[in-house]
Amino acid sequence: MTSPERLTVRGPEDILGFIPHSLGYWPANSLVAMTLQGKRLGATLRLDLPGPAVLADPAPFAETIAGYLAADEHADGTLLALFTNNGWLSGPGCYDGLLFSLEAALAGARMPVKEAWYVGDRYWRDAWCTDPACCPLPGRPLEQIRDSLLNTEMVFRGSSVGPPPEERQARTVPSLYRAAVLEAEAAWSARLDCRRQSRAQFDAVLGLWTGLLAGPREELGQPLVDRDAFLRASLLVPAWRDAVLVMAAAGQAAAAAGAEEFGNFDEEQGPEPVVFTGVVPLETGLAETEPAGAPSSTGGPPAPETLLKTGQHQGTPGYGDVLMGHEPPVPQWLTMDALDLVLGQLALLGGAPAAAALTGRGWIAWCRGRGSYSAAYYEEALEIDPGYRLAELLLELVRRGTLCGWAARKEAAWQKFGPDAA
Repeated sequence: MTSPERLTVRGPEDILGFIPHSLGYWPANSLVAMTLQGKRLGATLRLDLPGPAVLADPAPFAETIAGYLAADEHADGTLLALFTNNGWLSGPGCYDGLLFSLEAALAGARMPVKEAWYVGDRYWRDAWCTDPACCPLPGRPLEQIRDSLLNTEMVFRGSSVGPPPEERQARTVPSLYRAAVLEAEAAWSARLDCRRQSRAQFDAVLGLWTGLLAGPREELGQPLVDRDAFLRASLLVPAWRDAVLVMAAAGQAAAAAGAEEFGNFDEEQGPEPVVFTGVVPLETGLAETEPAGAPSSTGGPPAPETLLKTGQHQGTPGYGDVLMGHEPPVPQWLTMDALDLVLGQLALLGGAPAAAALTGRGWIAWCRGRGSYSAAYYEEALEIDPGYRLAELLLELVRRGTLCGWAARKEAAWQKFGPDAA
């Protein structure tokens, strides 16, 4: 990772303008907490604002927030922003009690609240200021945040604020491309199915993924019939799907060692591996060498539950350590970013491979510290394939508030734009 470039925070408007860029969308009905490391911004945490039952006794909720933020071991302060149109209320339904509890919990965790704000659809204000000279009601116009210098600089650097995860619009694909990919995918899947336990086939599949992700970025999202069909077919084999995720974060050696540890390979001589060697342009149809037939499946991968339990093997990170973000110390973010682009393309056509691709995207989003997007991807995968086990397991982690190990450490965390804010 290169040394990040600094961004200068000049006032509250800059901090509040940074939040949507950090999350990727403008939050609503949300509590956003940001840790401070001296004068530097640290980790960003977003949660849904609690309901009346929690607000009646917000202390346990506040302690939970403090526990999450404690993952930033260098934090010595906290900033709070409540994105709600109820920030001007008093009495039942207001969030003053929640703020008091958060102040107490974070002070006890040695991360005292330095400032707190309410941000609505039209106005924003300091949560505690009652002086009409500097904090007039109903508040300052939201345009001050949208037009802040830091927000302008973010946009200049190429950062954009998209819709919330639940409002993402599905992309469409040309019908000719869809039909061609699905036809080729069925043929590749039939050919690969009897090679699930072949070490040679595993190496061929992982080698293709590795080379693709290391290639030119502009080619990753380009629709290519035969390549996309092969990749989608490979995601139907859970052992290969998991190896791709581990490879992207920790390298090919870790992926191969973990697959060996799981006992995925059959030592007996099996069919020769099928190797994808090129691409077929959309207008030319399918290659003459497309596989045909449907050999029966033999054996199978380990249950997904074991993915989060396995340890290390021969000095390389274990699958569980990688999937939880504990190892390696810093993941291969460029490769993971590339994988996210490819999985996004493969998910467009739906079906079981799309569930696998969306689950992979959800894991990458979780590794980036974007729990809302992560949950949305997992839920979309489960809509396509109810009971998809890996999506269920990882969604449970998100719902429990578990943070990815990399996201919890500043030196390992993903950086959307590269800079620190200070």
